[in-house]
Amino acid sequence: MEALIWADTMRGEFEMRITTPRWERTLGLRIWMDRPKRSFVRVLSPAKEAGIGSLRIGNEMWNYLPAVERTIKIPPSMMLQPWMGSDFTNDDLVKQSSAIDDYVQQVAGEESLEGRPVWLIEALPKPDAPVVWGRIVYWIRKDSIPVKQEYYSDRGELTRVMAFSEVRPVGGRSIPTRWEMKPLGKPGNVTVITVKDAEFNTAVDDEIFTQRYLQRR
Repeated sequence: MEALIWADTMRGEFEMRITTPRWERTLGLRIWMDRPKRSFVRVLSPAKEAGIGSLRIGNEMWNYLPAVERTIKIPPSMMLQPWMGSDFTNDDLVKQSSAIDDYVQQVAGEESLEGRPVWLIEALPKPDAPVVWGRIVYWIRKDSIPVKQEYYSDRGELTRVMAFSEVRPVGGRSIPTRWEMKPLGKPGNVTVITVKDAEFNTAVDDEIFTQRYLQRR
């Protein structure tokens, strides 16, 4: 599933729609990933937020705010904070933790979901892994396409659910292009990421993963 969605490298155009009981907004994003060690997110629109960037190298992360021309290093304690007011966290957007490297997976069962047979996979963090979740449960089709993910706190509480849908061809592979995140503790909140376009396993310039590029307007 990780290889299908992200590959070894990925660059693409995404849309993020954030909805709360009081307001709604949509962000255009460009994302580059060199899995699992480096990633970069640039906000393209709206104009008020355009140029904001997030850079992750290893376990370190920086956000750049062009309005004040300031780069802020994000401490590990802030990885669970919302990114750009969404229901995705800093950890989600830059993929600080790797499901493969930092968790131990086991098959917890087999079910039928949306009329298709799926594996139920439980992922538990390795003892010294720098991760923010106490447990993640995946529903994955047997063709590796994810259907749903449940995120649990280190106290065992289910805190949020992400659903995948609208599978279509992107970049030479079929992937879900709608990712809906719902936090259980915030009724009426939902964030939807739509994959507009992407390229997989193509060379990504090392210059992108630098603070100099982060601060470029």
